[in-house]
Parts: sequence; C-alpha cells; structure tokens
Amino acid sequence: MEDTDTLLALVYSLIPSNQQESIKQHDALQALISSNGNVEDAVQLLLTKSCPGASRSVTKRKRGDLDSWLKLPSKKIQTETLDNPSKDEILDATSSKPLLSKPKSPNRSKLPVDLMAVLRQPPSPRKGPVQLPPMTLSTPEMVAKHTPCTLHYSILPPELACQLFYSMIDLSKGWKKNKWWLFDRVVESPHLTSFFARQTDGLDDDVAWQEAAQFWYNGRPTDPPSKFSPEMEEACQYIEKTVNEVTKTRPRFKKEWGGGFGDPHWRANVAASNCYQGGKESVGFHSDQLTYLGPYPTIASLSLGTRRTFTLREVVPNEQTTLRKAQTFNIPLPHNSLTIMHASCQERFKHSIPPQNAVDLFRPAFPRAEGEGIDPSNCRINITFRFYRPDFRPASIPRCRCNVPCILRPDMKNRDDEETDRYWWACYAGAQNDGMGCKFWKVMDMETEGRTTHLD
Repeated sequence: MEDTDTLLALVYSLIPSNQQESIKQHDALQALISSNGNVEDAVQLLLTKSCPGASRSVTKRKRGDLDSWLKLPSKKIQTETLDNPSKDEILDATSSKPLLSKPKSPNRSKLPVDLMAVLRQPPSPRKGPVQLPPMTLSTPEMVAKHTPCTLHYSILPPELACQLFYSMIDLSKGWKKNKWWLFDRVVESPHLTSFFARQTDGLDDDVAWQEAAQFWYNGRPTDPPSKFSPEMEEACQYIEKTVNEVTKTRPRFKKEWGGGFGDPHWRANVAASNCYQGGKESVGFHSDQLTYLGPYPTIASLSLGTRRTFTLREVVPNEQTTLRKAQTFNIPLPHNSLTIMHASCQERFKHSIPPQNAVDLFRPAFPRAEGEGIDPSNCRINITFRFYRPDFRPASIPRCRCNVPCILRPDMKNRDDEETDRYWWACYAGAQNDGMGCKFWKVMDMETEGRTTHLD
C-alpha cells in the first residue's frame, strides 16, 4: 500500500503535461478517494471533469513507478489548504488507515536520502570515565611499570625448585580449606592452605619465637604452625637476598619496617602456602591481612608447578572515582617465579588467582629421586613468605569486646597520602561466631601504641 504523496505523484505523472497545472491537488485527492485509491480510475475521473469529450484510451499509458517519476523534469505543484475533507477523515477504504499524512511538495532537486544515516543509532553521551580493558603484563618490565610489584624468573636453582615442589605436594595432603562466616552463611576457600613459622623470627636466635607464635586467622586461633622444611630454609636464602636487594632501590614509607632508618632488613619468618589443584581452584580478590605484618608490608610470593594467572586490580579512592576507573592487570606466573608485592601494594591493590578452563600440565625437570620417573602435575604450589614485625607481635594486638584479637585493615577507599592514610583495628570474631561480632573498631595510632617501625 503506497502513501498519499506517492499516489498523488503517480496521478500527476499520468496526466498530460499541458493539463497538470489546471488540476488542483484538492481535486486529485477527491478523485483518489472516489476511486478507492486506484490511480488509473482517479486519472480518468479528473480528465473526464477537465475535458468531457476525452476518451479513456487517452489515459491508458504505462503505469509509472516512483523511480521513473523522480527522473521527470521538475514541475511546481500548487497546494492549498484542505478544507473538506479533513486529513483525519481521508481513510483508505480497505485498511481504515489514513490515506493522507501531510501533503508535501516533492522537491525533486534533492539528492537521495542515505537511509543508514537516518536509521543509525545516535552515539550515546559518554558517562563518567572510560573503563580500560584488562592488560596482560607479560614481562618483568611491564609488571614494574604498572604495579607496585616486581617479577623474577628462575629465582631458585632448578633442582631445588623441583624438590621444594615435591615436598610441598606431599605436605598438602594434610592441608585444609579455610572456613569462615560471611553474610549469614559458612563459606569455604576453594583451595588447600597451611601455615608455617621459622625456627626463629630472623631477628635473633631465640627459639621462643615458636611458643609466642599464637597467631589468629579469620577470627580463630591457628593450629601450631609447622616449621620450615629444609627445602624452605634453603629457598629463603635466595628469596631474602633478592627482596632486600630490590627494596634498596625503591622509595620507602615512614610506617614501613625500617622506614628509612634503623634496620630495614626484611626476613622471611612466616609463610602461608596454598595448593591449587587444576584450573577450577582459585581465590577471589582480596588484600592480605596486616594484623602481624603492619603497614606497608613486603610479601614475596613463590610460584611452583603449573602456570597460573595472578590478577591485580587497584582500589580507586573515592575522590578519584569520577576521574578514572580501576584497570585489571593479569600476570602469568610460570614455575620457579617470584612475585614481590612491595610496600603500598596491600594498601592500593587487591589480588586474586582466577579460575581457568584449562591448565598446562607441569613436567618437572628433575625426578624425586635418581632413577624414578617424572609424573606430570596440574597443581600449583604458592608460598607467600612474610615478615611478621616485632612491633606487631601477637601480645601487642588489641582485643575487641569478644576477647578476640582485632584485625588490622587499611582505609583503601579514603587514602590520599602517607601522612593522612589511616588504618583501623576491627572486630573479626564474626568470621567464626555464627557471623556475630561486637562491631568494635578504632583507628590505629602507631605512636600511642608504641610501634617503632625499626629496631632500637
């Protein structure tokens, strides 16, 4: 069904050019209505009124179409106000739809309309800052450029790395999954974990360190930590050397251990170890608890076994959320690589090991023992070596009204600079006590609490 303007154009194309100006548009509309929209009948009716002796055969011309009409020489079509009938009353007899929307004088001199330009969705106005896509940091140089971390390949001698992997795989058979309350239900970590403490705290030779290591995690006391195995002790020699060499080249923070004065030496006196079996086991975004690490800690994370992706994402401060959005950085971690999360990483970033649909099998370069075969593995062992500071010993941690040691958290969303950055002690008993805690919290005051950041 053609619209009114098209029907009018077809009517005028069938009327001899010497009679077109004598036929008014109003009469042409009336003729179309009387002819129920039939163009040839309307033309015959108009010619009969204009010239009574005209023969029907005079108007029997080839019916024109819109394209042929558009190519005709331009002719001015006179229009006048339609008094009777009104636009709303001019209906198609068969469809009961308006036959006339609005009479227009066709401007045949215009170029054809680009329909795609008309139908194309207009660009939506930009709202807020642009979300940058995730970036893969595939080299140590890229890691150092975009994050407060450094990446070190082949950190251990190859045979030591394999033997440490074997020993941790054997130990992981007795590890457990952490459980805690979250939003009125018990949740379980999707990987196995364990905790180790060194024979001494690295500051002196006092073995009482083990007896004093009454640590709490997720609101409950931990089991007596295992001692570092001989392979872990040997690995610490390489890791401590690398961490302290790199730390000397980086800017220091006043609340960091050493803080630019005193004894800045970093010791690996505790370690948390995780075992990820296959690609489905993972850990979500989090920052490490600072309860015994103190502000601006340095954490050395050793990866052994199959390659997994380590993901970092910054927590954008509230005052900058209208200016930028957090970008995600993905760091592939192969066997025998060390990721050092330097000071400010726990205050600015959260990290995770996301699940993967598939992982490559790890084939150790050395067997467990001479003459034994080498079995491939889909497991990743992660050992995060940490320095529990002497000014944050378990006995110095404040307790909440539940009589449970508080957890130390940084104020990540309101950080500005080191001078005004805040940390607070908060109740964490709800992680184990059916989700119920006392809501206790207070701002940490390093000076009032006697935390020195260095050895006197």
